[in-house]
Amino acid sequence: MSRSREGFKGGGRRRGRGERAMVPDAEFSSYYGRPILKKPTWKPLDVGGYLFLGGLAGASSLLAAGAQLTARPALGRTAKVGAAGAISLSLAALVHDLGRPERFLNMLRVIKPTSPLNLGSWLLAGYAPLTMAAAAADVAGRYRTAGAAATGCAAALGPAVATYTAVLLADTAVPSWHAGHRELPFVFAGSGATAAAGWALLTAPVDQAGPARRMAVLGAVLEVGAFRLMTGRMGLVAEPYEEGRPRALLRTAEVLTAGGAVLAARAGRRGRALAAVAGTALLAGSACLRLGVFRAGVASAEDPKYTVVPQRERLEAAG
Repeated sequence: MSRSREGFKGGGRRRGRGERAMVPDAEFSSYYGRPILKKPTWKPLDVGGYLFLGGLAGASSLLAAGAQLTARPALGRTAKVGAAGAISLSLAALVHDLGRPERFLNMLRVIKPTSPLNLGSWLLAGYAPLTMAAAAADVAGRYRTAGAAATGCAAALGPAVATYTAVLLADTAVPSWHAGHRELPFVFAGSGATAAAGWALLTAPVDQAGPARRMAVLGAVLEVGAFRLMTGRMGLVAEPYEEGRPRALLRTAEVLTAGGAVLAARAGRRGRALAAVAGTALLAGSACLRLGVFRAGVASAEDPKYTVVPQRERLEAAG
């Protein structure tokens, strides 16, 4: 990460009645035109998929445990298979972004409590086999006791799996991620819940999908509410969420998530087709949110303004 000092350039701006500002508008840059922060080099599709699929997996494990406790076998099976498949694809996306599988394995050589990435790697290493054992036991119809235990353990880790990536992003110096550290885990929790509900609505029988419909509504309220609270509190560094491609992705996510939740609430009465439409909208909305958050963070790292101005405001407040 470079530590170049910022420079200023720009001309005065015309005011009302022909007056010229005495102090020119500041345009932030750094020596040699290099950004103050080194922007994330992660591949958008790999990391966006990793973020989305992890949320889907973690919330699906919770849904699977609830289905198991309430005797909804078809819902439980589809949630278990969804969790196992999603976490497998999430790990594949992570390894593909890292470039070589051994880079992931190298993170398991030590336990570092101060590193969200290290703890997240251990979390995935423990969680993924549990989801696969739970799904395999259910599909095979054997080892039911072991399968039930694996389902319960996966559900216990599910909330952490669904939200730890938010902690991972917020722990960086990227302005639009770091400034949202309070609310971003709740945004990702809601997004994971809507994704899991969407998968269940697509694949489970309508008469067993009641918990998925309720999860869709609660997840949508949490996701949209927490995201608006976050951007309303962040001030200047909320701008990247409201401009360009991130804005388009996030507005699309909000429409799809809210619309999908409304359709999900009505799907119990209207049959399979409406449930499928609702599930598709919820899955797409969750994916758009994760990718929009990722792209907004990259945009904030590219513009020195989002690093310099908040630092000066904090210094002035402390002084």
